[in-house]
Amino acid sequence: MSRAAVGIRDVARRAEVSPATVSRVLNDDPNVGEQYRRRVLEAVTALDYRPNRLARNLRMQRSATIGVVVSDIENPHFSETVRAVEDLAYQRGYRVLVCNTDESPGKQRAYLGQLTDERVLGVILSPSDPGGAEITEMIDAGIPVVAYDREVEDPRADVVIADNVRAAWAATQLLIDAGHRDIAYVGGRREVETGAERLDGFELTMRAAGLVPRSADGDFKVDRARTAVGALLAEPDRPTALVVGNNLMTIGALGAIRDHAIRVPDDIALVGIDDPFWAEFVDPPLTTVAQPIRRMAADAMELLLDRVAGTRTEPRRIVHDFELRRRVSCGTAARD
Repeated sequence: MSRAAVGIRDVARRAEVSPATVSRVLNDDPNVGEQYRRRVLEAVTALDYRPNRLARNLRMQRSATIGVVVSDIENPHFSETVRAVEDLAYQRGYRVLVCNTDESPGKQRAYLGQLTDERVLGVILSPSDPGGAEITEMIDAGIPVVAYDREVEDPRADVVIADNVRAAWAATQLLIDAGHRDIAYVGGRREVETGAERLDGFELTMRAAGLVPRSADGDFKVDRARTAVGALLAEPDRPTALVVGNNLMTIGALGAIRDHAIRVPDDIALVGIDDPFWAEFVDPPLTTVAQPIRRMAADAMELLLDRVAGTRTEPRRIVHDFELRRRVSCGTAARD
């Protein structure tokens, strides 16, 4: 490869780091780890790379942009989060760059690399891959990360999450207290923190009541949940109540219930985890446990801006409670 043809991405590929890390090393950033610095410099020497000084100087100015990386922008939980963060950022004079990973570690890796190249001030991240090396590289490069909704493995990141185990407990206990004994949980993606914790909360609550937990995999998606709930309803001993693990799966569950001409709550009770805006407008209105999305977004912004301003160096972890919003679908609230 000729010298003229060698670019920063060639160096990054040989050093097995992101292009952003190469840039940090070439700019003598003291926050880059020694292992990464050594690999980059070795690759520079091997490839005889000569950086474009003019382009580098143009990139030296840090943008007034905050990155927001979510795992599924179609999920109302994340679209509402993005709206809340954007509102708060605009009030402070910052721009927001939104990236959607579709639960893909590869897309997360690519987007975090691009955000680092853009020299964003910081990133609010709902991780698809909590242990991704690109998260560590971003923090090494001096860009703060706030893990939102799910934690990351790098202990230097700030964290804003909700208590998923207690949310599932509240939803399940409400149905047990109403007299239900055959309750099924519709969940998904057990490898994801929220999926695993909500399933754990359901199973712990059922066992504590001396009941056998029953679950179906809805994969956090509408169609998969519709299929999974349809299979539950086709069984001769179908459950008398459902706890559904997120709002997209609740849509699928309602579709399956309609497919089987079953009435809520007369034939089957339902409680959803997450409270999308439409929950109170469907018939019957849905009983849910809701995350305080606006408060969580505000906390994430404050933690991020603290880091940007350099007023705090130690990581913080904030855990929010869900709120039970009792409407009609659980069968324990009378119609108005």
